[in-house]
Amino acid sequence: MPRFAFQIEYDGAPFAGWQRQRGQASVQGAVEAALARLEPGPHTIAAAGRTDAGVHATAQVAHVDLAKDWDPFRLSEALNFHLKPSPVAILTCARVPDEFHARFSAIERRYLFRLLQRRAPAVHDRGRVWPVLHPLSLRAMRAGAAHLVGHHDFTTFRSSICQAASPLKTLDEIRIEAVPVLHGQEFRFHLRARSFLHNQVRSIVGTLERVGAGAWAPEDVQTALEARDRAACGPVCPPQGLYLCGVGYPEDPFG
Repeated sequence: MPRFAFQIEYDGAPFAGWQRQRGQASVQGAVEAALARLEPGPHTIAAAGRTDAGVHATAQVAHVDLAKDWDPFRLSEALNFHLKPSPVAILTCARVPDEFHARFSAIERRYLFRLLQRRAPAVHDRGRVWPVLHPLSLRAMRAGAAHLVGHHDFTTFRSSICQAASPLKTLDEIRIEAVPVLHGQEFRFHLRARSFLHNQVRSIVGTLERVGAGAWAPEDVQTALEARDRAACGPVCPPQGLYLCGVGYPEDPFG
């Protein structure tokens, strides 16, 4: 059976997350239903990351085995037709080797978190950013983030229901930029690692927001990390500002 990889963009707002769930809308369920319109029968697709409810993606990767050897362009066009009106799009499709696996072949995942700091509510980006009313210090947040880069025990920044075998992870990069907007700023947190723990990104951003607000000193992030205690974490920020924006592989399947 030929194997195909997809790069997928979606708005996570109407979904209970990526993973198929009985009685609830999911991104996986939407794509599998579209596949069933092309090849009748059940389909199971595997993704690079299982995003939570409300989390978006600009470049999720998934793969599936099909009976027919489709032309990749025609397959993506047909899927996009059957995905309507769900806010899910197949950006590109490629035929890949049988040993390719969207999750297990990945060597890097990249996330973006968008925080809008201004007094006025978000209108056009409602549901796509985390709105914060008070001023934030970019310098302080960068100083706090520096304590998290590298190989650490991230128990403090791990959900209590995380199913990962170990809390040890290597965070390759946290880059924070401030983009001016009318009457405020948008802070963009870029995080890169081979893999992440459940709620790790949202726990980190929520903690760094406390640093930016002046409620924590940058050094408090190091203290929280070394505590290896979930209770030492700052607030977990909401999901709507989070985007899975890239997945890296030894060879680009879409190149």
